[in-house]
Amino acid sequence: MTKRGQGKDLAASGLLLLAAAIWGFAFVAQRAGMDHVGPFLFNGIRFLLGSLVLVPFLLRRRAKRPMDRRTVLGLLAAGLVLTLAANLQQVGLVSTTAGKAGFLTGLYVVLVPLLGLLRGQRLRLAMALAVPLSAAGLYLLSVTGALRIAPGDGWILLGALVWAVHVQLIDWLVGRSDALVIAVSQFAICGALSLLVSFATETTSLGDIAAAGWSIAYAGVLSVGIAYTLQVVGQRHVEPSRAGVVLSLEGVFAALGGWVVLGERLSTRSLVGCGLMLAAMVLAQARSRTRSRVP
Repeated sequence: MTKRGQGKDLAASGLLLLAAAIWGFAFVAQRAGMDHVGPFLFNGIRFLLGSLVLVPFLLRRRAKRPMDRRTVLGLLAAGLVLTLAANLQQVGLVSTTAGKAGFLTGLYVVLVPLLGLLRGQRLRLAMALAVPLSAAGLYLLSVTGALRIAPGDGWILLGALVWAVHVQLIDWLVGRSDALVIAVSQFAICGALSLLVSFATETTSLGDIAAAGWSIAYAGVLSVGIAYTLQVVGQRHVEPSRAGVVLSLEGVFAALGGWVVLGERLSTRSLVGCGLMLAAMVLAQARSRTRSRVP
């Protein structure tokens, strides 16, 4: 790789790390928002807000890339996958801590390369070693008693699988559409679908929405409008497995935010589990010499 290529790679990884930091602290906002509004309403408002934040930039962009039928279907799929992943995570946050949710979501760091095998991407030795290490950490962090997983943790874990699908789908889309088009379209779809579910299953008031205002604002403007766009831009120059590793570091920031802002605590067993998962994330960061990219 040339120095110029290394510079682009490093800059892209930096964008992904910034996205991870924003997402990590967003777990605090998402958890706090659940004190006032339901998970589907929270996601509906924040994703529509994130989409609206980007509309002015979308209208001002100069280059317009033509989209074929496959790309349009891919954008629709991204919106549906994002809707499922975001709401599984938000529902799980109702009954688990922000720090724990951040680490459990980070499990997609080992799921992304496994899904990549289906697209012809290589599973590197470092990733093969990271899988059992992360699984051991996950066990210590989440499993209690007789192999029982708390309900909230279960939703978060299922969401981690869907997040891994989302990373691979974005990797496919970034070579076919503008970053802003991808971002705005998937946010709008996710926001609209989440609101529809909220209207059918949740009850709330304007006072409740106002009480959750700061949480919704952070999660909408920063976590959605900025961080998800940073993900799309960053993934233009970073392979999916490495992108998953960097993005999964949101777990570290989530634990930090839960400790500083919400006063959350983790047991010694849970801390050991977090440490093993973090070690797996670092191990998975070992770079390959080439990037395998399949349309």
